[in-house]
Amino acid sequence: MEAPLTQTETPITTIREVGKHEGQAVTIRGWLYNLRESGKLLFPQFRDGSGVIQGVVVKSQVSPEVFDAIKNLTQESSVIVTGKVRADKRAPGGYEIEIADAQVLQRVKEEDPYPITPKEHGVDFLMEHRHLWLRSPRQAAILRVRAEIIKAARDFFDDRGFTLTDPPILTPAACEGTTTLFPVDYFDEQAYLTQSGQLYIEATAMALGKVYSFGPTFRAEKSKTRRHLTEFWMVEPEIAYATLDDLMRLAEEFITFLVKRCLERRRPELETIGRDLGKLEKIDAPFPRITYDEAVRMLQDAHAKELIENKFEYGGDFGSPDETYISLQFERPVMVHRYPAAVKAFYMEPDPERPDLALCVDVLAPEGYGEIIGGSQRMASYDLLLERIHQHGLPEQAFKWYLDLRKFGGVPHAGFGMGIERAVAWICGLEHVRETIPFARTLHRLYP
Repeated sequence: MEAPLTQTETPITTIREVGKHEGQAVTIRGWLYNLRESGKLLFPQFRDGSGVIQGVVVKSQVSPEVFDAIKNLTQESSVIVTGKVRADKRAPGGYEIEIADAQVLQRVKEEDPYPITPKEHGVDFLMEHRHLWLRSPRQAAILRVRAEIIKAARDFFDDRGFTLTDPPILTPAACEGTTTLFPVDYFDEQAYLTQSGQLYIEATAMALGKVYSFGPTFRAEKSKTRRHLTEFWMVEPEIAYATLDDLMRLAEEFITFLVKRCLERRRPELETIGRDLGKLEKIDAPFPRITYDEAVRMLQDAHAKELIENKFEYGGDFGSPDETYISLQFERPVMVHRYPAAVKAFYMEPDPERPDLALCVDVLAPEGYGEIIGGSQRMASYDLLLERIHQHGLPEQAFKWYLDLRKFGGVPHAGFGMGIERAVAWICGLEHVRETIPFARTLHRLYP
């Protein structure tokens, strides 16, 4: 039974808002999620993107056409139903709807059924069908948490006097080596998809004082770890007249704000995902802070006690296994600061007490999730920055504008970047970052 969408006299509502209409007749527009039958009773479950609700269809209380239409519905068929809302603690969401009428917009054919069923599917199958997998309650809940984190990030900076400024996605120079960027033909020139908006928002920070950017970034690293995507979203604040200590305070306030907002507004979604909320409830500032030197000693001691396999050599950057071990030692995010300048980007300010170290910080999420924030105090000296550009073999002409920021009113300034997907993975307790974005782009994934 297929029928065109028609006007209805009952109010149209979403499943999320259905409790406001208890005892009233409403219309819900959605899709069939599941269907149980018990004699002359039907128990269809519908979803509409905001939630799931159970319907009850009593054969004697509806027309034969309506009863048969619902009885013959297939999974993910689109349907508009009208009925009275009633409270029921046993039902999903605490409410159910006594269906009186239904219009089927499109019935999925039985000979070509919806491919994702309650049975177990492999990850490759689910990623190939990502456009449909997103409809499952768990995946939908993850995307709602992601949206909350994005909104919370904007609210945090907007409410603290930061101005949103948008850096370009196409850039003329490979700031940290061409092997980790995607080249793009730009008319008669070579351009690259941005790794970060940081250099550009340093410029807007010199104009506006406190700024942030939020947008897509791209990394061409051929990494297969559970923490890496080739396309992801970053939020990056930058502050004029800020030091590393200022930056670390901002970072811990920011992360705490995000976690508390999700606990406040997305607790049902986190429960749907199966997150251990007790671990998130422990997140509060201040966070523990350790130096790179202390972190190295921690890793070397763990190797000596045979807690980890590989011995970490001083002077290197931490890999995923190293970050995992360090972060597992803390119940809150841990801030590791002052790495060797040799393993960090050219623009980081050296520590005046130990010039071989950079005034930088990585924030490692607990439970083994590793780095979610990386930031630094930026180099303020024109001469030293020019020297570093030459040392890294970067084209001076491409960075002339960046050098100008130190030439015309240079000041101490600092900023960090947080990948949205890594924050979502940690807050949701996900094993792999590929579930944190609607359509993941990884080393071997460009479809759908």
